[in-house]
Amino acid sequence: MKQDILQRLTETLETRKQALPESSYVAKLFSMGEDAILKKVGEEATEVILASKEGDKTHLVYETADLWFHCMVLLAQHGLSAADVLNELARREGLSGIAEKVGRKKD
Repeated sequence: MKQDILQRLTETLETRKQALPESSYVAKLFSMGEDAILKKVGEEATEVILASKEGDKTHLVYETADLWFHCMVLLAQHGLSAADVLNELARREGLSGIAEKVGRKKD
């Protein structure tokens, strides 16, 4: 089911952390370290921007999927998952963006 994709992807990413780099793209990315993952996130973010500017909705969805995927790889690198992000979004639900930002400021 589509609703379960984030959980299945999270589980797959966790298994790839222990896999041999030659066995998968994600295993290789994990083996290359955080800088390589960050570079991919940056590249994918740029591709999302370019796709949006082109006005091609199908391409925008494709590139956004790539960005989300690589963000999930980055989260996994830090022992986090999409569930952590979803929990944060749920916490923010119903809050004004301005009020939420003020609440994050440290004294």
